[in-house]
Amino acid sequence: MRSILIISLLSCFFAAYNAKVFSKCELARKLKAHGMDGFHGYSLANWVCMAQYESDFNTRAFNGKNGNGSSDYGIFQLNNKWWCSDNKHSSANACSIMCSKFLDDNIDDDIICAKRVVRDPNGMSAWVAWENHCRNKDLSKYLASCKL
Repeated sequence: MRSILIISLLSCFFAAYNAKVFSKCELARKLKAHGMDGFHGYSLANWVCMAQYESDFNTRAFNGKNGNGSSDYGIFQLNNKWWCSDNKHSSANACSIMCSKFLDDNIDDDIICAKRVVRDPNGMSAWVAWENHCRNKDLSKYLASCKL
């Protein structure tokens, strides 16, 4: 009986630690519900493509290896030099949020910050992965199987 309790507790711990990894369609539905389809002129497929190449739809994606010493956080790989604060490096913190908030399974704050990013003059060009893999490409495959 005791071993069942321990196993159950460990299962809960590992389930809480694992990241939420969205499917393409699940993320598309979430983004659409938050008004991302057509936001600042970018289709829903652009957002889904960008998230695939930035994080592979993983809410806990982290990249601490940028050439300028900065790090990227969460499903949209939001950077600590410009968009959030990690209390380790100076930051413009334009989204007024701690970077760690982008590493949880609730992406509502990630979406709010992504909307802030795209309002800047660079638009989605702020994301190198979008530039390299999504910009001016046929993105129809990103939503083809989704019932939106």
